[in-house]
Amino acid sequence: MARQERAIRTRRTILEAAAAVFDERGYTSATIGEILERAGVTKGALYFHFGSKEELALGVFEEQLALTLPPQSSKLQELVDSGLVLALRLRTEPLVRASVGLALDQGALGLDRTPAFRMWIDQTTRTLTEAKTGGELLPHVDPTETAELLVAGFSGVQLLSQLRCQRRDLEHRVVVLFHHMLPGIAVPAVLARLEISAERAERVFAQGRSEPMAEAG
Repeated sequence: MARQERAIRTRRTILEAAAAVFDERGYTSATIGEILERAGVTKGALYFHFGSKEELALGVFEEQLALTLPPQSSKLQELVDSGLVLALRLRTEPLVRASVGLALDQGALGLDRTPAFRMWIDQTTRTLTEAKTGGELLPHVDPTETAELLVAGFSGVQLLSQLRCQRRDLEHRVVVLFHHMLPGIAVPAVLARLEISAERAERVFAQGRSEPMAEAG
């Protein structure tokens, strides 16, 4: 068990170091040597967990989707919660910032086998499909097309926030995005019950982090 815990900590250390280097230097300029120096681990330890720089990039991106949030009675509320919490994590966690940077630069960086946006879109599509099955969406709504639009909208909003103020207002911008987009897809009765606020982001994020610890206890 102690060996497994050390391996988990080492993997996390490597991912955080890689995220910092990717965020500072970009994927193309980042080197394995720089990541090793930042992480303070051996080359063997790194290659035990990740076979290449590309696998490291995928591991960084997967952290964006790794947090499990509390389930809600409404799938659209879960969709809102995931967007709000992602905005909060983008503002506060370098690893998540690096994941979005890698996703946006995917084509230019040659990460052809890294399904960055596809993972994000697929997760959103699943949530919207469940919402439609549950009668939360208007009849005309196509879950896949809507997921792609939401991911594209979020990506643009976070980029604008980064350029304008280093993402300091990102939660507010994501709240505005949801207020404009959700009336076009949600059944009015469901829309009226949704809680969309920056304050909710902090509350749900705290619950998401505490529940795994409670289960472990």
